[in-house]
Amino acid sequence: MRTGFFVPSLHIEPFMKKFTLLLFAGLLFSAGAFAFEDTLSVPLMRASFHDKIINEQKLIDKSDGKLDNYVHINNNDEISLHVTDAVFRKVNEMRVWVENNKTLASNNEKVRYLRYIEFMLKNFRSEWHQKIISAADFPALAEVFSEAMKDELAGKSLMSLVNASSYPVAKVLIQVFDDDKENKALSNIVYLKYTRLNPDKIMATIRPYVNEEFADSLVLEATKRDPVQLYSYAQSIRSPEGKLIHRNQSSMVQAVAKLSETPNALFYFPFLDDLLSGKKSIDSIKRFVGDGVKGYDSVGYYKLLVSTEIEYYKRMAPPLRDTPIAMFGSNGLRDMLKTKALQHFISPINELHEQSNLAVRMRAIEPLTPQELYFMMIMGENDIYTSSYKHSFNRMVQKMGSDPKGDSLLLSVHFDQFKKFIKMAANFNKLDTFLRMMPAPKSEILMKAFVAKLDETGNLEDAVDVADAYSSIRDQQLQQKMLSYVKQNEAKSIAEYNTRGKIIYSLLKEIFMSADSSNNIDLTKSLGIPSIYEINTASLKDAAGRIVEQVFFYGDDDGKMFFSQFVNSFSPKDWKVTMKKEWVEMKSVKSDVYVFANRPLDYNQNLDDSAQVHLANYLESQNMKPTIAVHRGHSYWLPGTISRLPSDSKIIVLGSCGGYKNLNTILDVCPDAHIISTKEIGKGDINRPILNYLGQSFVNGGTLQWKAMWQNLTSLFQKDPSKDVRESWDDYIPPYKNLGAIFIKAYHKQAGDTDM
Repeated sequence: MRTGFFVPSLHIEPFMKKFTLLLFAGLLFSAGAFAFEDTLSVPLMRASFHDKIINEQKLIDKSDGKLDNYVHINNNDEISLHVTDAVFRKVNEMRVWVENNKTLASNNEKVRYLRYIEFMLKNFRSEWHQKIISAADFPALAEVFSEAMKDELAGKSLMSLVNASSYPVAKVLIQVFDDDKENKALSNIVYLKYTRLNPDKIMATIRPYVNEEFADSLVLEATKRDPVQLYSYAQSIRSPEGKLIHRNQSSMVQAVAKLSETPNALFYFPFLDDLLSGKKSIDSIKRFVGDGVKGYDSVGYYKLLVSTEIEYYKRMAPPLRDTPIAMFGSNGLRDMLKTKALQHFISPINELHEQSNLAVRMRAIEPLTPQELYFMMIMGENDIYTSSYKHSFNRMVQKMGSDPKGDSLLLSVHFDQFKKFIKMAANFNKLDTFLRMMPAPKSEILMKAFVAKLDETGNLEDAVDVADAYSSIRDQQLQQKMLSYVKQNEAKSIAEYNTRGKIIYSLLKEIFMSADSSNNIDLTKSLGIPSIYEINTASLKDAAGRIVEQVFFYGDDDGKMFFSQFVNSFSPKDWKVTMKKEWVEMKSVKSDVYVFANRPLDYNQNLDDSAQVHLANYLESQNMKPTIAVHRGHSYWLPGTISRLPSDSKIIVLGSCGGYKNLNTILDVCPDAHIISTKEIGKGDINRPILNYLGQSFVNGGTLQWKAMWQNLTSLFQKDPSKDVRESWDDYIPPYKNLGAIFIKAYHKQAGDTDM
C-alpha cells in the first residue's frame, strides 16, 4: 500500500515542471506545518526529546547549504520532493504516533520511542556522510522504520522487515533497535547483505562471524572471487580467520591454504584451477618460478601464463561458459599476465625508444610467438608507446610466416579480447594492414562482430572504439559494410524497443554517414551538439577579456630541445616574451592574448612537475583561466597533463604520440573541448605551425573555422621536403573528425534528453 503523497510525472517543460514541484512542495509543507501543530500537544517533560528530533531534521535540511525546509538532491526535484516529504511530514507523523499512542502509557516508554526516531535520523546522517546510504533511500527508510516501531511495540519480529530491506536501510534499522531480542540474528542478516555487495571485503570483516553457520560458505565465496585475499589470512594460522580457513573442508579453500605455505605463492595463483584439477602441479610451475629471483625464467613464465589464458578463455566461451576461479582479481591470471607483459617486455622496449637499432631495442620480445605478442600488446594498452606498438605489431606479422593469416591468429586465441586488439590496431594505424591479412568475407565477419552488442556493455567504451576504428579504415567497401552492420543493429534495437541500443546505433549511423562529404551532413545540427566545425574566439576570453593558453612541457631531452624552438617561434615584433624562473610568458602586442609555458626543468628531480604546479597557482592568483591547453611531450607524460587540464579548456592540442586514444579521458575533464590530436608520433615540425596558426587566429579574433585551418595547413605540409612530415600530417585529427569524441558528446546529449 502506497503512503504519503504522489507527484505525477508531468509532460511539461523542465522549467515549468521544476516550478510546479517547488510550488507544490511549499504548499504541502506549509499546510503540513499547520496540521501538525493542531494534532500534537507535547508535555514539557518530553519537549527536549522532540527538540532533538527537530534539530536532526534541520541538520538534514542544511546538508544542501540552505535551511529552507527543502532538501535539494542533485538538482532532481522529484527525488528532492520525496526526500523532503519523508524528512518532515513522515518524521512528524512518527512523533504524533508516539505522543498519541495509548499503548505507550508511561513517560519513559514514549521517551524511548522518541529516542528511536532521533537515532534513526542521526544514524542516517552518519551513513549518508560516509556514502553508505543515499539521500534517495530515506523515504524507504522512513517507511520501513515506521513499521518497525509498530512491530517492536507489538512484540513482533523485525526479521521480515530487515530481510526485505536493502543493506543500507537494514543497517540503520539494527543500529537503532540494538536492544531487540533478535539483534544477533538480525545483525547476521545485515552482514550477509553487506558481503553480497562487497565480496572482496569478506575476509577483512568476517572475524565477528567466524563461528556462524554461514562462515564456511563465505570463505568459499571469497576464494572464488579472489583467492589471493585468503593468502595472508591463511598464513596466520592462529588468528580467527586463519583457523576458519584451515578448518574449511572445500578442496578449493584447502588448495589456497596449502599455497599460502609455499614460497612465492603469488606466482602460482593464476594456475589455481589447473592445480585443483591436476592439470598442473606446483613442481611443474616451480621450474619457471625458481625462488622468484634465482632460477626465475621470465620468458618461460610469461609463455605459461599466455597458454593458460588461452585455455581458460576457451572455457569461458560457449558452450561451456565456465569462468575459471583464478581468471580475474588481484594476482589472478589476467592481472599477472598484464604485470609480466609490462615488466618483462613493454617497459624494456619503451625505455629504449630512442634506440635506432631495432635489433637492440626489440631484443626483449624476440623469443615470443605471434600469440604471445598479441597478448603483450593488448595487456599494455595504456602503457605501450606508439613506436613500441608498431614494431611489436610488425614482429608479430613477421613471425606469422610468409603468408600471415589474421583470422588464423584470432582463432588460435579463441578471439580473446579481439575488440581491444582491433581498437588498438585502428588507433595505431595498423587496422587496414591486419584486415588485408584475411579474405574479404572473413574480415567483414570480424568487423560485423566488432560492431555487434555495443548496447550490452556497462559503458560507452566499445561504441567509442567502433567510431574511432571507422575513421581509421581507408577501404571504402569495408566502411560501407560497417555502416550496413550499424543500420542492422539500429533496426533490431528499434524492433525490440531497446532505447540504449537505438541511441548508440543511430548516432553511429549518423556519424559514419557524415564522414562521406557527399552526404552533406552537419553533425552539429543533426546531433544537437555544440559546434564541432568552428569556435568563436570571443568564447575563449575570460572575465577580463583575455585569451589565455597554457602549454605543458616536460624535462626530458625532447622537451628541452623543443622548448627553445617553441619560444623562438614567437616573433619579437608580435609578442613580448618574458622569461621567469619556472615558466615563460608570451603576450601579444596587438591584443590581450597570453601564452604561458612551464620550463622543461629536470624531470629526475621533479622540477618540471613543480614548475607546472607553480604556474597553475600563479594563473589562479591573477584570476587568469586558460581556455586553451597544449601538451608538448611524449605520450607517457600525457596522464600528467590530463590530470592538470584546466576545466575551462575549450581547445586542447595533444602534440604527442598516442594522444588520440586518450580522448575519452580528456572529455571527462573538459566535456565540450575541441580536440586536435594524432594517432601516431607527434612531430615538432607539425605542432609549431598548428600552434602558430591558432595564436594568429586568437590575435585576429572572429571565428576559427577548423576546415579552413586544416585546408591551409594541408597545403603547407604537402610542400614540405620531408616525407616523414608529409605522412605524419595525415595522422593528425581535427575536432570535426574526432568521431569518438563526437559520439561521446552526442550520446550524453541524447541520453540526457531521453531521461527528461
